[in-house]
Amino acid sequence: MSSTDFGYQTVDERDKARRVRGVFDSVAPRYDLMNDLMSMGLHRAWKAFAVMASHVRPGQHVLDIAGGTGDLSQAFARQVGPSGLVVHTDINETMLRTGRDRLVDQGVLLPTVVCDAERLPFPDNAFDLVSVGFGLRNMTHKQAAIGEMARVLRPRGRLLVLEFSKVAQPLRKAYDFYSFQVLPRLGRWVAGDAESYRYLAESIRMHPDQESLKALMKAGGFGHVDYHNLTGGVVALHVGIKC
Repeated sequence: MSSTDFGYQTVDERDKARRVRGVFDSVAPRYDLMNDLMSMGLHRAWKAFAVMASHVRPGQHVLDIAGGTGDLSQAFARQVGPSGLVVHTDINETMLRTGRDRLVDQGVLLPTVVCDAERLPFPDNAFDLVSVGFGLRNMTHKQAAIGEMARVLRPRGRLLVLEFSKVAQPLRKAYDFYSFQVLPRLGRWVAGDAESYRYLAESIRMHPDQESLKALMKAGGFGHVDYHNLTGGVVALHVGIKC
């Protein structure tokens, strides 16, 4: 039996996807509100920076993985315009349905696909940009997922990974207190679910740090990888260019 991490727990790797699905099934109805509260609105600035760094142009094709409630998909749709294409995907049907309904309410109609990032149902060299926002840390086989993202990208295409990362040393004590004392309580009060937000804090600590993720991306087919620390490393944006 192969095992993997689920926060600080060690679980059968075949069981991780089910557990992650349970987390997001639980938090989906209050996901956007909780994002605003727990980041004090900063998640909007982080996503705006990612879109700016994407250099997406009108007419291009974009795949948004772990697209959830659709913030990045909507922003990319504005960038590519009516001649382009944005495919909004997530492994979690509840999150994807919530995002699709939100996009439709705002007059944005995008292809919406339930899919596993480790086995993408798209042909080789199909997209100019692949983005994954706050989703990579929940994947069981990160290297396999990165390889799939490289496969569906066109040569010189870009991969954007926006993810929680390792904070700068002066912030760590305060960040740990917030993550393990404040965040679960906030989750209980607002979303009625402390455990899912405790998992969030733990999964961030188990995720590869900035340099380790850069190495994973280079091993996965990206010849050039840079990263940008945001808010003292609370979040990092990795940008990889396919060989």
